[in-house]
Amino acid sequence: MINLDKIRADTPGTAHSAYLQNAGAALPPTPVVNAEIRHLELEAKIGGYEAATQEDSRIQAVYHSGARLINASHDEIALVTNATDGWQKAFYSCAASFKPGDRILVAKAEYAANYVAFLQVAKRTGIEIDVVPNDGAGQLDVAALERMIGSRSKLIAITWLPTNGGLVNPAAEIGKIARAHGIPYLLDACQAVGQMPVDVEELGCDMLAATGRKFLRGPRGTGFLYIRKATMGELEPAMIDHFGAPWVAPGEYQLRPDARRFELWEKNYAALLGLGVAIDYALEIGLAPIAERCRMLANHLRDGLNRIPGVRVHDLGLTPSAIVSFSIDGQNAAYVKSSAKEKGIIIGVSAPSSTILDATERNLPAIIRASPHYYNTTDEIGRLVAHCLELAPGRGLKHRVSPS
Repeated sequence: MINLDKIRADTPGTAHSAYLQNAGAALPPTPVVNAEIRHLELEAKIGGYEAATQEDSRIQAVYHSGARLINASHDEIALVTNATDGWQKAFYSCAASFKPGDRILVAKAEYAANYVAFLQVAKRTGIEIDVVPNDGAGQLDVAALERMIGSRSKLIAITWLPTNGGLVNPAAEIGKIARAHGIPYLLDACQAVGQMPVDVEELGCDMLAATGRKFLRGPRGTGFLYIRKATMGELEPAMIDHFGAPWVAPGEYQLRPDARRFELWEKNYAALLGLGVAIDYALEIGLAPIAERCRMLANHLRDGLNRIPGVRVHDLGLTPSAIVSFSIDGQNAAYVKSSAKEKGIIIGVSAPSSTILDATERNLPAIIRASPHYYNTTDEIGRLVAHCLELAPGRGLKHRVSPS
């Protein structure tokens, strides 16, 4: 059971606003902040190198914590600066073996950072991008995915929870198909890790990228990359230094045997120690209770928004995540965000350019994104619903979208 009073006491930011922008960057708990400060103070006292040596056991523990979080082994974890960093390290390593005519299978709700990488590699190598259609619920159609697999299919790369739309793609079902056909499977779990249980054995992915700053409540500039042991030997990082690939002879380097081949020597150890504390904090609460409360709060918000005439919820899928996307007829999304902030409610805006394929197909404008987390309350959800009611057509003052 979640001890909400303790968790909110650990989260000073909850005293300043109804913070509902956790899909962007969540409020860190005090133990995470203290871990960062402690190491920075140690670096100031004895220097960065000596501080890293002194705290080596704590640093090594971060790999073990990351492994526990996703049911992996510590040597399958690389610490990176964010999910995109980790994802790119994996993707561009796969791309090294692509040839003209090879195909990669991707989802319709792919995030812009991933899709521009697909486009760049397609331009460089002549591969083709196969976009898997959605099913009737709006999630990736696994039957269509299997039908689209052919002899030139070289990679399945899917965003599990897109940046907007509330969608939870059927990642484990995709994993079964990938394994059955022997195709490498790269999963972007940026919005999933910290919001729900993540088990790489159940998911069947070969590579998984995660960030610290979102639902995991860790520091910005942190994340991790999972590489399955069986896949490790097939991947050489697109770029290396002497940490991931020690220089062993004048004309020879040797890749590390573990996932740390994807790391560089220089790191922000204070931030990574904060990441470790954030992971341990989530594990102590339990990812199942976290997921249950996130779903409850998000569904409470959807229910409230759906009762307001002129408010349109744009979420997809059979079991939506804690990312709630909506618009208000006649209102500019940026104004909804700024006017909410004036009332102490922090939300976000998602531009069509973040998910062009999905936004184009559904004719989505810039939409409002609210993403509650387990430390939020139903009263905070009610504050946002009340604000949207004031902005709805026929109620209160409006900031209309300009005709242009």
